[in-house]
Amino acid sequence: MNAWFTRSSSQSDPAQVQRRLGPLEWRVLEALWQRPDPASVRDLQPEFTDIAYTTLMTTLDRLHRKGVLSRHKQGRAFFYQPQLTRSAFESARAADALRVAITADGATIGPLLSCFVDAVGERDNALLDELEALVRARRADLEGKR
Repeated sequence: MNAWFTRSSSQSDPAQVQRRLGPLEWRVLEALWQRPDPASVRDLQPEFTDIAYTTLMTTLDRLHRKGVLSRHKQGRAFFYQPQLTRSAFESARAADALRVAITADGATIGPLLSCFVDAVGERDNALLDELEALVRARRADLEGKR
């Protein structure tokens, strides 16, 4: 699960892909993240009794074509697994949200960063210290490149 995609650049960004996932695709992805091993349609069907077997099969295939899942054939069945862990996927989504906010109207970034710092500070003072250390390290790195 090291590489996210090997497809075209329009499919290579996890955040772009996640914006195109429907509710059923999210449910399937969540079900696969709960499993330690790749799963076939038959393996997943008991968790999706509200939809047809063929609908689940089509959904898995779509997720594969979008680059979200890898698959391998074993006998007559395909076995699927997520290309990224849930944590890596969520990290890519968060990074994309920050990129969008930063490249949008410059006036919106100040309140966003303030809210972020407040949220981190409310959760954990040590995490706030870590954030400050990361900012200082990044500044030092940038200064060294000048």
